Amino acid sequence: MPTGVAIRDPRGQLFEAAERVLLRDGPAALTSRAVTAEAGVAKGVLHRHFTDFDAFLADLALDRIARIDGQAAALRASAGTGSVAGNLTAALPELFSPAVLALVRLVIARDELRARLRAATGSRIPVISESAAMVSGYLAAERDLGRIAPGADIGTLAPMLISSVHLLFTDADGTVPDRDAIARVVAAALASGAP
Repeated sequence: MPTGVAIRDPRGQLFEAAERVLLRDGPAALTSRAVTAEAGVAKGVLHRHFTDFDAFLADLALDRIARIDGQAAALRASAGTGSVAGNLTAALPELFSPAVLALVRLVIARDELRARLRAATGSRIPVISESAAMVSGYLAAERDLGRIAPGADIGTLAPMLISSVHLLFTDADGTVPDRDAIARVVAAALASGAP
Protein backbone atom coordinates (compact mmCIF):
# COMPACT_ATOMS: atom_id res chain seq x y z
CA MET A 1 0.00 0.00 0.00
CA PRO A 2 1.43 3.41 -0.89
CA THR A 3 2.39 5.71 1.94
CA GLY A 4 0.04 8.54 2.68
CA VAL A 5 -3.10 6.54 1.93
CA ALA A 6 -5.51 6.86 4.85
CA ILE A 7 -6.82 3.64 6.37
CA ARG A 8 -10.38 3.92 7.68
CA ASP A 9 -10.02 1.65 10.75
CA PRO A 10 -6.43 0.47 11.04
CA ARG A 11 -6.85 -1.31 14.39
CA GLY A 12 -9.95 -3.18 13.24
CA GLN A 13 -8.36 -4.02 9.90
CA LEU A 14 -5.25 -5.39 11.62
CA PHE A 15 -7.31 -7.35 14.18
CA GLU A 16 -9.40 -8.96 11.44
CA ALA A 17 -6.25 -9.80 9.47
CA ALA A 18 -4.68 -11.38 12.56
CA GLU A 19 -7.75 -13.55 13.09
CA ARG A 20 -7.64 -14.70 9.45
CA VAL A 21 -3.95 -15.66 9.79
CA LEU A 22 -4.68 -17.45 13.07
CA LEU A 23 -7.57 -19.39 11.59
CA ARG A 24 -5.77 -20.31 8.41
CA ASP A 25 -2.20 -20.90 9.61
CA GLY A 26 -2.26 -21.19 13.42
CA PRO A 27 -0.48 -19.32 16.23
CA ALA A 28 3.05 -20.14 15.05
CA ALA A 29 2.46 -18.28 11.77
CA LEU A 30 1.17 -15.12 13.42
CA THR A 31 3.85 -12.47 12.93
CA SER A 32 3.67 -8.73 12.38
CA ARG A 33 4.70 -9.28 8.76
CA ALA A 34 1.97 -11.90 8.24
CA VAL A 35 -0.65 -9.60 9.77
CA THR A 36 0.28 -6.54 7.72
CA ALA A 37 0.55 -8.61 4.53
CA GLU A 38 -2.90 -10.11 5.20
CA ALA A 39 -4.32 -6.65 5.92
CA GLY A 40 -2.73 -5.25 2.75
CA VAL A 41 -0.94 -2.45 4.60
CA ALA A 42 2.67 -1.41 5.08
CA LYS A 43 4.43 -3.03 8.03
CA GLY A 44 4.87 0.37 9.66
CA VAL A 45 1.11 0.71 10.10
CA LEU A 46 1.11 -1.88 12.90
CA HIS A 47 4.03 -0.20 14.67
CA ARG A 48 2.45 3.23 14.29
CA HIS A 49 -0.56 2.08 16.33
CA PHE A 50 1.06 -0.37 18.78
CA THR A 51 4.34 -0.19 20.71
CA ASP A 52 5.29 -3.73 19.68
CA PHE A 53 3.75 -6.94 18.38
CA ASP A 54 2.94 -8.28 21.85
CA ALA A 55 1.07 -5.02 22.60
CA PHE A 56 -0.88 -5.57 19.36
CA LEU A 57 -1.75 -9.14 20.37
CA ALA A 58 -2.76 -8.01 23.87
CA ASP A 59 -5.06 -5.35 22.43
CA LEU A 60 -6.54 -7.92 20.03
CA ALA A 61 -7.30 -10.25 22.94
CA LEU A 62 -8.67 -7.40 25.09
CA ASP A 63 -10.94 -6.36 22.22
CA ARG A 64 -12.30 -9.90 22.00
CA ILE A 65 -12.65 -10.10 25.80
CA ALA A 66 -14.77 -6.93 25.63
CA ARG A 67 -17.08 -8.81 23.27
CA ILE A 68 -17.44 -11.55 25.90
CA ASP A 69 -18.43 -8.85 28.40
CA GLY A 70 -21.19 -7.80 25.99
CA GLN A 71 -22.34 -11.40 25.64
CA ALA A 72 -22.33 -11.70 29.43
CA ALA A 73 -24.66 -8.71 29.80
CA ALA A 74 -27.06 -10.20 27.24
CA LEU A 75 -27.04 -13.60 28.97
CA ARG A 76 -27.65 -12.03 32.41
CA ALA A 77 -30.55 -10.08 30.90
CA SER A 78 -32.14 -13.38 29.86
CA ALA A 79 -32.30 -14.57 33.49
CA GLY A 80 -35.84 -15.46 34.44
CA THR A 81 -36.92 -16.05 30.84
CA GLY A 82 -37.02 -19.31 28.92
CA SER A 83 -35.22 -22.14 30.64
CA VAL A 84 -31.81 -21.99 32.28
CA ALA A 85 -30.57 -24.89 30.15
CA GLY A 86 -32.02 -23.36 26.99
CA ASN A 87 -30.44 -19.97 27.64
CA LEU A 88 -27.03 -21.54 28.24
CA THR A 89 -27.33 -23.89 25.26
CA ALA A 90 -28.02 -20.88 23.05
CA ALA A 91 -25.28 -18.66 24.53
CA LEU A 92 -22.33 -21.02 24.93
CA PRO A 93 -21.57 -21.65 21.23
CA GLU A 94 -20.84 -17.94 20.76
CA LEU A 95 -17.95 -18.32 23.20
CA PHE A 96 -16.32 -20.99 21.06
CA SER A 97 -16.31 -19.57 17.56
CA PRO A 98 -13.30 -20.65 15.49
CA ALA A 99 -11.76 -17.19 16.01
CA VAL A 100 -12.10 -17.41 19.80
CA LEU A 101 -10.68 -20.95 19.87
CA ALA A 102 -7.71 -19.75 17.79
CA LEU A 103 -7.23 -16.85 20.21
CA VAL A 104 -7.24 -19.24 23.17
CA ARG A 105 -4.52 -21.32 21.45
CA LEU A 106 -2.52 -18.14 20.88
CA VAL A 107 -2.81 -17.06 24.53
CA ILE A 108 -1.67 -20.50 25.65
CA ALA A 109 1.25 -20.51 23.20
CA ARG A 110 2.67 -17.07 23.98
CA ASP A 111 3.96 -16.53 27.52
CA GLU A 112 4.50 -12.76 27.09
CA LEU A 113 0.96 -12.30 25.78
CA ARG A 114 -0.49 -14.30 28.66
CA ALA A 115 1.52 -12.22 31.15
CA ARG A 116 0.31 -8.94 29.62
CA LEU A 117 -3.28 -10.11 29.64
CA ARG A 118 -3.04 -11.27 33.25
CA ALA A 119 -1.69 -7.86 34.20
CA ALA A 120 -4.53 -6.13 32.32
CA THR A 121 -7.40 -8.38 33.40
CA GLY A 122 -6.31 -10.27 36.50
CA SER A 123 -7.47 -13.48 34.81
CA ARG A 124 -5.54 -16.67 35.36
CA ILE A 125 -6.38 -17.95 31.87
CA PRO A 126 -7.43 -14.93 29.81
CA VAL A 127 -10.44 -15.42 27.52
CA ILE A 128 -11.43 -18.69 29.26
CA SER A 129 -11.68 -16.99 32.67
CA GLU A 130 -13.95 -14.28 31.24
CA SER A 131 -16.12 -16.98 29.66
CA ALA A 132 -16.45 -18.74 33.01
CA ALA A 133 -17.27 -15.41 34.67
CA MET A 134 -20.02 -14.87 32.09
CA VAL A 135 -21.63 -18.20 32.97
CA SER A 136 -21.10 -17.64 36.68
CA GLY A 137 -22.82 -14.24 36.58
CA TYR A 138 -25.77 -15.70 34.72
CA LEU A 139 -26.08 -18.66 37.10
CA ALA A 140 -25.95 -16.30 40.09
CA ALA A 141 -28.78 -14.24 38.58
CA GLU A 142 -30.83 -17.40 38.05
CA ARG A 143 -30.08 -18.55 41.60
CA ASP A 144 -31.30 -15.20 42.90
CA LEU A 145 -34.56 -15.82 41.01
CA GLY A 146 -34.90 -19.30 42.56
CA ARG A 147 -34.35 -21.13 39.28
CA ILE A 148 -31.17 -22.76 40.56
CA ALA A 149 -30.80 -24.34 43.99
CA PRO A 150 -29.70 -21.85 46.66
CA GLY A 151 -26.76 -24.08 47.58
CA ALA A 152 -25.56 -24.67 44.01
CA ASP A 153 -21.78 -24.39 43.78
CA ILE A 154 -21.64 -21.85 40.97
CA GLY A 155 -17.88 -21.46 41.38
CA THR A 156 -17.51 -25.09 40.29
CA LEU A 157 -20.49 -25.30 37.95
CA ALA A 158 -19.48 -22.39 35.67
CA PRO A 159 -15.95 -23.61 34.84
CA MET A 160 -17.30 -27.16 34.49
CA LEU A 161 -19.80 -25.96 31.87
CA ILE A 162 -17.18 -23.89 30.03
CA SER A 163 -14.61 -26.70 29.95
CA SER A 164 -17.13 -29.35 28.93
CA VAL A 165 -18.55 -27.30 26.07
CA HIS A 166 -15.04 -26.19 25.09
CA LEU A 167 -14.11 -29.86 24.68
CA LEU A 168 -17.10 -30.40 22.41
CA PHE A 169 -15.87 -27.62 20.14
CA THR A 170 -12.20 -28.62 20.15
CA ASP A 171 -13.10 -32.22 19.32
CA ALA A 172 -15.34 -31.13 16.44
CA ASP A 173 -12.54 -30.65 13.85
CA GLY A 174 -13.77 -27.20 12.85
CA THR A 175 -17.45 -28.09 12.71
CA VAL A 176 -19.97 -26.74 15.17
CA PRO A 177 -21.16 -29.47 17.55
CA ASP A 178 -24.76 -30.52 17.31
CA ARG A 179 -27.04 -28.34 19.45
CA ASP A 180 -28.39 -31.51 21.09
CA ALA A 181 -24.87 -32.46 22.22
CA ILE A 182 -24.43 -29.02 23.80
CA ALA A 183 -27.87 -29.30 25.43
CA ARG A 184 -26.96 -32.71 26.92
CA VAL A 185 -23.76 -31.33 28.44
CA VAL A 186 -25.59 -28.31 29.85
CA ALA A 187 -28.42 -30.48 31.27
CA ALA A 188 -25.98 -32.88 32.90
CA ALA A 189 -24.02 -30.05 34.50
CA LEU A 190 -27.14 -28.27 35.71
CA ALA A 191 -28.63 -31.42 37.22
CA SER A 192 -26.52 -30.83 40.33
CA GLY A 193 -27.91 -27.30 40.72
CA ALA A 194 -31.63 -27.95 40.13
CA PRO A 195 -34.01 -26.53 42.79
